[in-house]
Amino acid sequence: MSEVSQRAHQEEPLAALPKVDLHVHLDGSVRPETIMELADASGVALPADHAEELLAYMQVAEDCDNLQDYLSTFSFVLAFLQDGAALERAAYELAAQAAGENCLYMEVRFAPQLHTEHGLTLEDIIGHVVRGLKRGEDTFGITARTIVICMRHHGMEINRAVLDAAAHWHGRGVVAVDLAGDEAGYPAELFRELFGEARRLGLPITIHAGEAAGPANIREAIVHHGASRIGHGVRLDEDLEVFELVKARQIPLEMCPVSNLQTKAVAAWSSYPLRKYAEEGLIVTVNTDNRTVSGTSLTMEYRKLMEHCGVTAGDIAGFIRNGLNAAFVEDAVKQRLLRQFDNACAELGLAPG
Repeated sequence: MSEVSQRAHQEEPLAALPKVDLHVHLDGSVRPETIMELADASGVALPADHAEELLAYMQVAEDCDNLQDYLSTFSFVLAFLQDGAALERAAYELAAQAAGENCLYMEVRFAPQLHTEHGLTLEDIIGHVVRGLKRGEDTFGITARTIVICMRHHGMEINRAVLDAAAHWHGRGVVAVDLAGDEAGYPAELFRELFGEARRLGLPITIHAGEAAGPANIREAIVHHGASRIGHGVRLDEDLEVFELVKARQIPLEMCPVSNLQTKAVAAWSSYPLRKYAEEGLIVTVNTDNRTVSGTSLTMEYRKLMEHCGVTAGDIAGFIRNGLNAAFVEDAVKQRLLRQFDNACAELGLAPG
């Protein structure tokens, strides 16, 4: 069998597999065509005349040096996501993108405090995203929920307001809260009081940690913040004690391979730790992080892992099943999705690894 034929044979089950994305940012996944139409409707001049040219302002450059450099790509898009219609459209179209590659379930995260320039309240902003995803559910059959982000560079007052707004929508589309932003510049220990408040409000917690800074942030997120999942966690193996903590508590990792290489959280595919983590008993999930900024999809993430990390289609199925088990979605929906996924794997002849 030729190399091309082998790759086509390997990718066939990947296309058919129902997929899960637990870690995908709304503002990092907006289509360039959408930005062009939003700009045209509002009379805003753009630095490019075609969608492909606009990607230069929305997608991470090949010479990206670190997470801060990566995050700088978001400001261009945020200017166009300041009204309800645009937010609903972005959420709806993200559901469409995911459903287009057979994504069964997704949790879309965003920071509502970044969308208030035109006077929308935090609760209104969350409501528009929830409604956009719900419309996507009704149209495409995908199940989608929302994670609300607190930003590391924001003060306690605004982040507490974000938690209150998330609590208002909890159980009505919102399933958890997160902490994101410049991890190296704002260590997790600064946010103990904030996430103590999140726990008092009954909000499930996931934290970006172990991406741009070391395992100490992972320990902090779990022990003092109450995180039941960790976003990224690629630097976990720098500290054996923290590694064993994550393993003992079976804390799922929301790994985002393409993004992790782009931000230099990991130097090269040869040192990407996902397979090692899985073989040593950690709960690994695979996610896109930012579809547009990273120029990726779930299928691409899986293919890269198969090409560079020696995982099989069965392993990928196992990571997807981990994602369903780790999802913050209500249990009755989770059990339905698990049955649907297991039936699909049986039809494909895949035993999740």
